[in-house]
Amino acid sequence: MDSNIKSVGVLTSGGDAPGMNAAIRAVTRAGIFNNMKVYGIYRGYRGLISDEIMEFKTNSVSNIIQQGGTMLKTARSADFMTEEGRRIAYENMQKHGIEALVVIGGDGSLTGAAIFANEYNIPVVGLPGTIDNDLNGTDTTIGYDTALNTIMQSMDKIRDTATSHERLFFIEVMGRNCGYLALNSAIASGAEAAIIPEISIEKDQLAELIEQGFRKSKNSSMVLVTESEVTGGAMKLAERVKKEYPQYDVRVSILGHLQRGGSPTAQDRILASRMGVAAIQALMEYQRNVMIGIRENEIVYVPFKRAIKKDREISREMLEVLRISSI
Repeated sequence: MDSNIKSVGVLTSGGDAPGMNAAIRAVTRAGIFNNMKVYGIYRGYRGLISDEIMEFKTNSVSNIIQQGGTMLKTARSADFMTEEGRRIAYENMQKHGIEALVVIGGDGSLTGAAIFANEYNIPVVGLPGTIDNDLNGTDTTIGYDTALNTIMQSMDKIRDTATSHERLFFIEVMGRNCGYLALNSAIASGAEAAIIPEISIEKDQLAELIEQGFRKSKNSSMVLVTESEVTGGAMKLAERVKKEYPQYDVRVSILGHLQRGGSPTAQDRILASRMGVAAIQALMEYQRNVMIGIRENEIVYVPFKRAIKKDREISREMLEVLRISSI
């Protein structure tokens, strides 16, 4: 039996990710298709508190599926972390008649959504919008595939210089405490290694690489590094190489926010569209406090507490693929 929800708000929160616009478009049109009013909430939770809310029509989301970033904008909100801030946010929802929320974002955004939903008994559905691919219960997240392709393309260009000058390059990518971007980018670009948080807590990855005959017969080497306090980041690793292994001509390239931008890939557009439609379907099925995930190409509902409960485990199989293919 379908629920009686007649209006839904949609917002994007945290770091932007390619495909967020495709998700906004799908949520909006799926809501309207099912006779709901849909409200776009600008600047995430901050906009929910400051009442930056506008009713969307079908044409409000025209010509955005190919655009990177988020047309709803995104912002951090210290106020939403307080009970008073969440109370004002709830009052603004009531003022506009918004009965449910769809939140597109990463770990922090869904954590805030879970707290808000529990405090005010609001149906909230999350979409995993983050390039880090660090949420549990889903094979991939919106924006991850585009970021992966951006890194791969950048690596292809850097390799030209690395090879020409016979250098060791450390390329730093995003991911926080999750090494999926670094690991899979290393495989896709033919890099020699990936230094990631999940393995850094187990052993000294840099020392192991050097001791095992790093660079072997190659005249250049490229190593992906996850930006993280655990790995130390590319700059600290380069400083260590200069000090401990001065025979190597080392360089650093930090890709930074380059990874977040760009038109989403077909995979991210399709994933975001499927998840956006599924979010409205979930609300119609009385689902609440769940994230829309995808497992083995099937849409699944993942409880917030499971999606955000801990760091996602890295694939040991993929680590072995990199180790074998980089000899």
